[in-house]
Amino acid sequence: MRIEDEIKSSFKNDYHKLIVNIHLTSSRLGEKMQGVMKKYGLTLTQYNVLRILRGQNQKAVSIGLIKERMIERNSDVSRIIDRLLKKKLIERKENKLDRRQKDVRITNEGLRILKEIDDLDDLIEGQLGHLSLKEVKNLNDLLDKARSASSEE
Repeated sequence: MRIEDEIKSSFKNDYHKLIVNIHLTSSRLGEKMQGVMKKYGLTLTQYNVLRILRGQNQKAVSIGLIKERMIERNSDVSRIIDRLLKKKLIERKENKLDRRQKDVRITNEGLRILKEIDDLDDLIEGQLGHLSLKEVKNLNDLLDKARSASSEE
């Protein structure tokens, strides 16, 4: 469905339309992801932290490294870490070399939940399943290009 028909609006130019279209598409995909995360008592930001930690292959990392890799850069990572600790999805320990720094590692329970969520990838990817692989690669390239231009400012 065309965005003009979906939101019953027109745009001042194609760049304005693109900005609104990216925002609307992100919102729709986010709603689908939030539905999946809700079943596990997670937010999308908590899920992002767990995925970052899983990528460390059971190696403990600093909160600073997690902040660097976050999708949402304005997140309060310390508070997210506290919530994941309460759920026993991560462990936090004092760094042996710098006692001011904390090291964080995903637990087996955190890995188990991520594995269950991974099994639901088809549901999430189904939102984009009507796009060919070539279209997906092209869209990824265009989004990378758009994002890199905005990060130069």
